[in-house]
Amino acid sequence: MTHTVLPVGFVPLVDAAPLIVAQEMGFAAEEKLTLDLRPAPSWSLLRDMLAFGQVDAAHMLSPLPVATALGMAGAGCEFSVLSVLSINGNVIGVSTELAAKITDQGHGFNFDDARAAGHALLSASNAPLRIGVPFPFSMHAELLYYWLNALGFAAPNAVDIRTVPPSLMADAIRAGEIDAFCVGEPWGSIAVEQGVGSLLLPSQAIWSFAPEKVLAVRRDWPEENAALAARLIRAIWRAGRWLADPSSRLLAAELMSSRRYLDLPPEILERALSGNLTITPQGRQRAVPGFLEFHNGAAGFPWRSQAQWIAQQIASRNGFDRKTAAAAGRQVFRSDLYREALKGTQADLPGASLKFEGALEVETPVASKAGTLSLLPNRFFDRQVFDPSDTS
Repeated sequence: MTHTVLPVGFVPLVDAAPLIVAQEMGFAAEEKLTLDLRPAPSWSLLRDMLAFGQVDAAHMLSPLPVATALGMAGAGCEFSVLSVLSINGNVIGVSTELAAKITDQGHGFNFDDARAAGHALLSASNAPLRIGVPFPFSMHAELLYYWLNALGFAAPNAVDIRTVPPSLMADAIRAGEIDAFCVGEPWGSIAVEQGVGSLLLPSQAIWSFAPEKVLAVRRDWPEENAALAARLIRAIWRAGRWLADPSSRLLAAELMSSRRYLDLPPEILERALSGNLTITPQGRQRAVPGFLEFHNGAAGFPWRSQAQWIAQQIASRNGFDRKTAAAAGRQVFRSDLYREALKGTQADLPGASLKFEGALEVETPVASKAGTLSLLPNRFFDRQVFDPSDTS
């Protein structure tokens, strides 16, 4: 096996950890890979880097490859997903002014009740509420649309969802350009540290097992580079397993704090890895178990039902045929390649590629190769269940 240097793009976020760890802890080297990790300041630039061949793989928002399959997102080419890099990890935050109004109305910032937090947010804000997200086709946006729709607040005159690069979210709040945001860590915590915002809710309070970032490649790349794709999947799987060990958190935070990667204090990064978040400038804290998952509950498995949920959400919002969108979306998440790559490893993978999304209230054993796999709770805040066989 020859040693290969593989250019890989990423946006400086905590959920890029599997890529950074794979390179820095030697998991890539075990597969005779060197990951040439190249940062991008925005998702649109990273999308273009992948589309135009400046990188061969990328840390990517889970809905973006699905949107390209539906002819959206302006990529100029289609992408495939080799694995899920992270589950959850986003926060919804508000300006300090809006936080004060929400507090005055009696909301306790309990950080776990999406329904109560949503009503408190909308009742305290002026219409339209301006919410920043990192990209139009992102899990941030999908969860906001789902949440606000379920609460009856999605009318255009009630909510204005705007695009703001993650690293500029605190600046946008400070400048009064947005009232609230949904962003991946550490950028919510940075807004708190700078005294310009408070955190209202973790995204997992809306969907407790949402695929956040994925490992994306150009659609034809895995067929042209099958062995290389498998090596990359294995390296990332091992990195995710290492990250799942609580004893790895401090070292992971130190690795990511490097100027080459996030260039931020490790104590800020460790908050996301541990789920122990500081939610107000005054130091109020909340513990969020499972705030960010990289491995447990088959977190890396690219479920086709996850891609289909995303596709049908986008289709419904844009007037597309849901059945056609479902068929296109399912093909983006390559569970077949993931299974093939992890044959012969210790990975215990689910026997199916589709599942009911939102159906698990508690950790649940499921059929798997070795019979040892349990899936983590997977529920939507409104207790709806997504059936992938229903495309009506």
